[in-house]
Amino acid sequence: MKRAALFFVALAVLAGAYAFWFRPQGQDDAAAPAAGAALAAVNLPDSLSENGRIGERLFQAKCVICHGENAAGRQGVAPPLIHKIYEPSHHADEAFHRAVTLGVQAHHWPFGDMPPVEGLSRGDVTMIVAYVREIQAVNGIR
Repeated sequence: MKRAALFFVALAVLAGAYAFWFRPQGQDDAAAPAAGAALAAVNLPDSLSENGRIGERLFQAKCVICHGENAAGRQGVAPPLIHKIYEPSHHADEAFHRAVTLGVQAHHWPFGDMPPVEGLSRGDVTMIVAYVREIQAVNGIR
């Protein structure tokens, strides 16, 4: 009986730690943001590379509707890409390519599955990734 109780206490602690660790950056713990509100506070680079500027335009055309301005996410819609979960060591560039091409099953966030995004070439996604990575770098995500 004591082992079962200890197991459930440990499980609750792990669940709480997981929820704390993977909460969106910039979110006020006292109140959830309004529907559609940005989920992360994002610092922007002083300038973008040429590829980053191309990626920014493509992001604005295809991604901003869900992932929000500057990839800050949108409450109730899609996660912020400016978050430690998307650091290159956890989600390599290829993960972005696969998500755009194939869609992705929800696994880190409660937003549901991401459908494939039509109308983007592999080169387009490479530019979008350059844009996201440049913003991530300014926000300490490397």
